[in-house]
Amino acid sequence: MQSTYSFKDLVATFAHPAMGQLTITGEGVGSITYTMTEDTSAHDLAADGSVMTSKVEGPNGSIAIAVQQTSEAHAWFTRLNNYLRTAPAREWAQISHMATASDMRVTHVGENISIQKRPDKPYQAQGQQVTWTFLAGMLDER
Repeated sequence: MQSTYSFKDLVATFAHPAMGQLTITGEGVGSITYTMTEDTSAHDLAADGSVMTSKVEGPNGSIAIAVQQTSEAHAWFTRLNNYLRTAPAREWAQISHMATASDMRVTHVGENISIQKRPDKPYQAQGQQVTWTFLAGMLDER
């Protein structure tokens, strides 16, 4: 079976109730990485060597998106960050996210999202990418 991958088939949306939404279809984006924070299994080792395995529910994770420093995505994330810095605390983790990779039949969903930190700012002879990292209280792949 032949399969084809295209980053442009990924449609990603970030939204916040006060700031609207940003939909990305690949323009100005270098990569998006989804990382789960918690292990889903844990072992407890008894003195006699027996192992008890625990299933651990840990739905939280992070989303790292590398964008060109001159892109609309970077400008939107900057406006969002600037708004949230002075907004009421109740608005801090109201970012939501959905990304669909239609050819791979995968959808990523994130809720209760906040900005981990502003990205580093590179200045060089050539334009660079900056990475925005978000912490998600719930991150799922469907």
